[in-house]
Amino acid sequence: MFKKIILIILFAFFLLIPFLLHPFGQPMATEMDDYFIKNAQNQTGNNNVVSSIVFDYRGLDTLGETTVLFAAVLGVSLIFSLGAESKPE
Repeated sequence: MFKKIILIILFAFFLLIPFLLHPFGQPMATEMDDYFIKNAQNQTGNNNVVSSIVFDYRGLDTLGETTVLFAAVLGVSLIFSLGAESKPE
């Protein structure tokens, strides 16, 4: 029973976080948004602004995140494979 109450409180907290960060759930527009919308197609040759930001403007950051994710998956699979080998039959 105690675990269910904690889970309900955590779930409610995570649902409320976006509304606490942005009072009415509306994201704030910045000058950077306008810059990317106006210049993304000319600078990157891509019609999709989100793709141009992820792969062109922040390409090295995306590569780093992919490397970290790959290393984490490799580490977890290594741990599971070592655990399977050490089980007594």
